[in-house]
Amino acid sequence: MNERSSSRPGAQPQSQSAARSQPLPPLAAPSSASAPSGAATANSSANSSTSSASSASSASSASSAGPSAGGTPAPRTKGSPLIAPGLVPAGLTTVLALLVAGTAQLGSAALALAVAVLQAVTAAGWFRLNGMWPARQGIALAFLAGVVTDVSLLLADESHAPTVIIGTLGAWCVLTVTLHLRNRSGADERLYALTAAFTATALTVVAAGFLASLDAATADAVSVGAIAAGVAALARALPLPPFVSPVVAALVAAGAGAAAGQLTVLGGDGAATAPAVAGGVLGLVSGGCALLGLRVSSYDYPSRFVHMTAGVALPLTLAAPIVYLFGRAFV
Repeated sequence: MNERSSSRPGAQPQSQSAARSQPLPPLAAPSSASAPSGAATANSSANSSTSSASSASSASSASSAGPSAGGTPAPRTKGSPLIAPGLVPAGLTTVLALLVAGTAQLGSAALALAVAVLQAVTAAGWFRLNGMWPARQGIALAFLAGVVTDVSLLLADESHAPTVIIGTLGAWCVLTVTLHLRNRSGADERLYALTAAFTATALTVVAAGFLASLDAATADAVSVGAIAAGVAALARALPLPPFVSPVVAALVAAGAGAAAGQLTVLGGDGAATAPAVAGGVLGLVSGGCALLGLRVSSYDYPSRFVHMTAGVALPLTLAAPIVYLFGRAFV
């Protein structure tokens, strides 16, 4: 028993050393079943990368295609060109100008109706031009300011026309500020809405300049200035080079003013050429105002509603104060 106990400790180290000395079995080679699974994984990853690349390319092509491809509209790009209203709004401006010019010869009541149409289109167009649609309250308020100005001019004396216009404009500015006190939007949005309301009111009231102090001489000035503004808008819409078109439009407006001046008493009882010269000067300035109105109503990514309202009214509206001042000077 002592021998067994003495030999057992010696045998245990031998067995451990023998086990350690035995070489490890070689690693098993990958089986044929595992190789296809790895290849399938690689193929699936390649297919997924290819599909993601194709989806990215299709998404980029869809975004570049814009609304015509049925996707969402492409985002606005910086430096996009300004787009003029076009020939149809210019034709409507000419029709409205002829309406103002014709009713000016019929009297104040007939002219007031034509001016009211101009004021309605001006108020709606300016709010839509500034992205303030729908803003029915602002449009109605601005148009009401124009109507009150028209009625006041019809009832007041001719010499009080500037006082009536300034007084109505001041009263409506106070009313606009009071109504905007209920606006609970952010400070920037409130300031933007208030500025748009002020400008729309001012333009609508200023359009009443065609009606201010209407008599025989100023009626001729209204007719000449309105015709020149309408012709300038129509000439600007013609397909001409961009740097030539404004010059041609201004010269055509001056020629139309001179031709219309021949049929009026602008310039008084002076020389025979005085009405033509006065009409040419008035036509040139009115045409410049019409070009300015077209430039204001032209912007990138426009809507048809803007072109059919602001693009129609602003060329004629901006000429109203000039017509009034030149009418007073040529009396």
